[in-house]
Amino acid sequence: MTKRKAPDIVVGRLPLYLRMLNQLIEEDRSTTNSQELGDRLGISAAQIRKDLSYFGGFGKYGAGYDVIYLRDQLRRILHLEKIWRVVLVGAGDLGHALANYHGFSKNGFEIVAVFDSDEQKVGTMVGGLLVQDVSRLEEVISENHVKIAIIAVPVSAAQAVADRLAAAGVSGILNYAPITLKVPPGVKVQYIDPVARLQHMAFYVGGELNKSSDPGE
Repeated sequence: MTKRKAPDIVVGRLPLYLRMLNQLIEEDRSTTNSQELGDRLGISAAQIRKDLSYFGGFGKYGAGYDVIYLRDQLRRILHLEKIWRVVLVGAGDLGHALANYHGFSKNGFEIVAVFDSDEQKVGTMVGGLLVQDVSRLEEVISENHVKIAIIAVPVSAAQAVADRLAAAGVSGILNYAPITLKVPPGVKVQYIDPVARLQHMAFYVGGELNKSSDPGE
């Protein structure tokens, strides 16, 4: 039987499942089930079962899932059996925070180089790495066989950086600049925009505040 292609929204939930499985392992749990995972994640058990069904059968009826086995299978599906080398473009405040974040290395991603165009930043140390001039970007990507990059530059520079990354062979970009990038087919972009997330949250928080102050209540 041919496996169905998983929608991107389903792939996007797999890291949530993986994170929860790692948490269960830390709690010395050996088994779990879709109901428990759903309760912990705020996702229905039926949705979890449906998501996992795109990739095969991982549990036994009535017995649930073996936590370590399911963790390992999700790591395989997400291609996390290897360490992914990553370049970071931008050594400002955000770039400093990202370069010093230990969560990347613990989860299969190693920042191998940091770049900036500011002469005052080039040559300084960030997260144990020497900040290099962005003119060396393509050379370092080629030497290290890098396929993933993080953009942490101002909006005005983000598209030009993305163009260079794509041309150099990078096929995955994590973009922190608040701009929608244009990239060639085959290049996947994930966006992280804290302001947009806060604006999203404000809709709900503001609604609750308006409700509580409604004189008609």
